[in-house]
Amino acid sequence: CQVEGDDCLLPCDCPSEAPLCPLGTSLVLDGCGCCKVCARQAGDPCSSLEPCDHHKELYCDYSILSDTETGICMAREGATCDLGGVIYRSGETFQPSCKHQCICMNGEIGCVPTCSNAVRLPSPDCPSPRRVKIPGKCCEDWVCSQDQGGDPFQAAMAVYREVPAYGQELESPRDNCIVQTTEWSECSKSCGMGISERVTNDNEQCQLEKQSRVCMIRPCDAPQEKSIKKGKKCVRTPKSQKAMRFELSGCTSTQVYKPKFCGVCTDGRCCTPHTTGTIEVEFMCPEGDTFLKKMMFIRTCSCHHDCPRDNDIFL
Repeated sequence: CQVEGDDCLLPCDCPSEAPLCPLGTSLVLDGCGCCKVCARQAGDPCSSLEPCDHHKELYCDYSILSDTETGICMAREGATCDLGGVIYRSGETFQPSCKHQCICMNGEIGCVPTCSNAVRLPSPDCPSPRRVKIPGKCCEDWVCSQDQGGDPFQAAMAVYREVPAYGQELESPRDNCIVQTTEWSECSKSCGMGISERVTNDNEQCQLEKQSRVCMIRPCDAPQEKSIKKGKKCVRTPKSQKAMRFELSGCTSTQVYKPKFCGVCTDGRCCTPHTTGTIEVEFMCPEGDTFLKKMMFIRTCSCHHDCPRDNDIFL
């Protein structure tokens, strides 16, 4: 929101570089709409120039302190979270272990890893990579060690082509790489925005990495049963009748889309994606920042009795 008064000086005088915020803290515009600042978290003091993290549904409550210009960041009314007997307020950020940063959002707990989950592929210069625990460190580090029990290059042969004995020497690891890519995993949520992942070494370093894309099998607030035709028990792949924008963490897609969704059945079967595609979608946040995110787009769905268990991302 725009703040009027002596607090806002125009033109904006902002640092040349945006501040580096702690993990899980949003970078937002100040109350004047001028400069990027690290959003204040639950329980932190806040003001018109130091806004609360609206991505976590926090607001500045000025009724707690006697100073009317300073408030405390509070979470909007929402269900609390219970993790191992510890109760967390909606909007509260916490670390159950050094390897995870979590947040409670209206009764659900979402966590992100603080340690890198990258997978290192064997290579001629590192035939037997392994992760070891370093004393005094939370996250494990990669070390390269020779396999004393056999040929050190044997592990690399699964992913590296044999170098010819003649001809031009290959310079890039990618030129000497056998690409390996897994299928995309099932969407983590049965409705609304979820995450799908895969592992691939299709990169310049020919090293395995985990990739993710956002996915939406169906909206959560759409009564699809009404679109089932008389005499039928399922609606397989209904298409959105009107253009829509996707929403992700408070940001919206810059373009509108008419996506296909998987339908529902009335006989106990479930409908899941059968063939999908992946495109990059541009999102714009309220602060004016934009980012690209890979997103799954459904081509066809199938209805069957082999229903996956509830695999919500927050679990």
